[in-house]
Amino acid sequence: MFSDHPPASLVRVGDLAHARSGDKGNRANIGVVANDASCYAWLKEMLTEEAVAEFFRPLGIGEVRRYELPKIQALNFVLENALGGGASRSLRIDSQGKALGVALLEMRLPGPETAKGGDHESTDRSSE
Repeated sequence: MFSDHPPASLVRVGDLAHARSGDKGNRANIGVVANDASCYAWLKEMLTEEAVAEFFRPLGIGEVRRYELPKIQALNFVLENALGGGASRSLRIDSQGKALGVALLEMRLPGPETAKGGDHESTDRSSE
């Protein structure tokens, strides 16, 4: 999977996973399901609570908590105070947080070479 990306590049989360989001009161949750085991390992390392909180900071989203679901190679993020009071109280267009999962898939993070300090297999196949 990672051989599709040049070394030290930024990787779009959506290239390695799928997401679904929803609401419960004023909380949003985003489930991120990795495409395979190597993608899950990378996501566990790079898609941290801090990274997600920073990504959504412009929206005024509060605390972010992450839960790991290794048996299904997924991460679940709970975003506190994310929906302007909740679906029935909010004037936001996306009062149920359905677009947050799609937005998270557009997040870009350092690719495997950058993230691991260069100890991954080279993607140079010119000698094969």
